Formats: sequence, structure tokens, C-alpha cells
Amino acid sequence: MKAIVATSYGSPEVLQLQEVEKPTPKDNELLIKVRATTVNAGDCRMRSFDVPPLFWLPARIMLGFTKPKYPIFGMELAGEVEAIGKDVKRFKVGDQVFASTFAANFGAHAEYKCLPEDGAVVTKPQQMSYEEAATLSIGANTALFFLKAGHIQPGQKVLIYGAAGSVGTFAVQLAKYFGAEVTGVCSTRNVALVKSLGADQVVDYTQEDFTKNGETYDIIFDAVGKTTFSHCQSALKKNGYYLHTVMVLPELRGLWYSLITDKKVIGGTAIPRREALDFLKELVELGRLKPVIDRCYPLEQMVEAHRYVETGHKKGNVVITLEQNHVK
Repeated sequence: MKAIVATSYGSPEVLQLQEVEKPTPKDNELLIKVRATTVNAGDCRMRSFDVPPLFWLPARIMLGFTKPKYPIFGMELAGEVEAIGKDVKRFKVGDQVFASTFAANFGAHAEYKCLPEDGAVVTKPQQMSYEEAATLSIGANTALFFLKAGHIQPGQKVLIYGAAGSVGTFAVQLAKYFGAEVTGVCSTRNVALVKSLGADQVVDYTQEDFTKNGETYDIIFDAVGKTTFSHCQSALKKNGYYLHTVMVLPELRGLWYSLITDKKVIGGTAIPRREALDFLKELVELGRLKPVIDRCYPLEQMVEAHRYVETGHKKGNVVITLEQNHVK
């Protein structure tokens, strides 16, 4: 099968299209023919090994010292079940599914991927294309995880920083679903997009610093890892939550502040769970959640896709397609 293999750490050019062995499902696994996948910031960080010095050694142990231990990246996919192991009960051949490969050593940037049936795998909403469904299990799941970690409640004021990105576009819609008053922060060119997603107010960060306009929020959710708690704390209400998707651990000052005040700092990794994906599927079927797709690239143009994601200017999601013609 064809796959994109990272031959070393470095620039997008380390990614090469290669023929690799097609996997065979174990007794409890599905063999999924991948129809679409994504490139996100996490894929780019793994490829370039862009980690803070404090986490260099743990990251090398987990990801590989001299080159990637798991050289086929890709954290989310949508596709069709081609074969199943003898113990599989929840799925059958032909089922259309979307899934996260985060807990299965990645590997979505390939024509096939095996996943355990009890993993983060869910049947695809019928009204979604494979390209749309491929965006749910990381971007939407991350937004859901952090908003729930912040104990979002109806009527609260929630600010989403990076509201035009993959996590941000989902976070705006989810926060509205949970009944919050939502302020999105983005650049000038994305103001209309963020408004169209349901944001009640939009702050253009090129024109205004949201921490200096006198507004305060119950939740400040940095969906792109560009702010710090120190900078945002004045805009956070008492008992408020500062959520940050990129922090492996909360910054030390923020952690200390959350211990001595009523303001809380939450960072870390949103590991996809099947229950969360089921919930996201229900919202899609209700018409309450819709992915934003910026660009689609064929698998053969993975290098270009990584280059574009690294510009930091994508709107929503960048999708990789593995066939020219897709059925819904």
C-alpha cells in the first residue's frame, strides 16, 4: 500500500511517498480503507520535533531518538471497513466510519489502517462526506474535551482565541450549543467566517487586544497556543478557567496562580474517546456541528499540505484525500 513515511525529523521534505506492507487485522481489529485524513499542527510538530527544551528527553523517548518511531503520521481518518477480525462484533465489512489513530501509533497517512473495535471508532454520519468526517476525531474532540474541562454552562461568557482554526471553529459551534455567549478572536480576514459559525462578538487581534477592552470571561480557551495565562488573567472572571491546547503541562506561573486563587489553568492532551465521538456524531446529525475545510490535497501532495499548515493561516481543517471520487 502507499503511505507517507517520515524518514527523519525536519522540514516537510522528509516526508516521502513509499510502498509499505498492508496491515492485517488482529482478532479484535478492523482493517479500514482510508478515504480521507487530515494534516494538523500536531503532525507538523511531530515531524519537525518542535517541543520545549524541558520536554525534549521525554518526547524523544516517546517518539524516537534519531528518527520517528512511528514514521507514518496522521491522527484522524474516515474510511470504509474492508475486513474484520474474528472477534469483532460492533462493525461489519462495508461500514463507513471515522476514527482517531492517536492511541494506535498514528498511521492515518496511508491507504489502510488497522484499529481495535473498542477504540475511538464510530460509524460516519450519513450526510457527511469522508472529507468532512475525517476532521471530527481530533479537532472537534479537542474542542469538546476542553470546554467540558472548563465546566461550560449556559449563559457564561466564553472567549475562543484562534477561532478560525480547526479546534477553534468547532469550539465556537460547541460553545453556542452549550448555551454560552461566545466571543471569537481571529485575524481580519477570518472575521466573517467566525461570525457565520455563530459567534456573538468577534475581536480582530490585529486591531485590538481583548485583554484591554474591559470585558471579562468565564472561560478563555486558547485553541492555538498563542497566549499565556499571565497575559490573559486580567480578562478572566473569578472562578474562571483558562484552557490551553498546546501546554503539555500548565506553565508554572499559571499552575501556581490556580493553586492560590479561584482561577484555574487547564492544559494537556485531549485523548479521543468513543463516547465523545458518538456525541459529536449526534450533533452533526442534528445539524448543530459542521466542519470548516480550507483546502484538500491528494496524498501525493503531503509535503505541500504540511507547508501550508505551518504557515499558521489555515481556516478550519486541511484534508488529505486518497481517492479522486468519494461517495457520501
